[in-house]
Parts: sequence; C-alpha cells; structure tokens
Amino acid sequence: MVYDSDERRCRIVARRAGPLLVEGPVEVTLEDGTTVTSDRFRVALCTCRRSRTYPWCDTSHRKSERPVPPHDGTRSDS
Repeated sequence: MVYDSDERRCRIVARRAGPLLVEGPVEVTLEDGTTVTSDRFRVALCTCRRSRTYPWCDTSHRKSERPVPPHDGTRSDS
C-alpha cells in the first residue's frame, strides 16, 4: 500500500483476549456490504462477535462471573 504525504497511517493495536484498538476516525465495511463509521479518536473493534453493538466492542467477551475470594482458613458454618 502506498501512502500519500497528506495521508496519515492508521494505527491498530491487537490484544490477545480483547478487541482491536483502532485510532480513528474509521470506516468499517461489514460482510453484508453495509458501512459503519465512527469519528472517535480511538475505537474498539469486536473480534469475538459477542458484542450487541458489533462491529464495535461492548466488552461482552469478558467473563461476567466474579472471582471467588481466596479461602482464609476460617469457617462460616455453625
């Protein structure tokens, strides 16, 4: 790809267990041919397809379970 001197390169940050962070503004063409845009300075693109706002990430990939606190050796049952 050749860049014009006036054109800015797009920066994308890939995260192992998360979305792609893209410095905006961005235009995304979906599989069905529709186009969505965002004028934000940075957007998170969903890679797990669980987002209700796909292609934008709404953090649905995160587990909704709370971590179990560590056992401290005391018993609470009487």
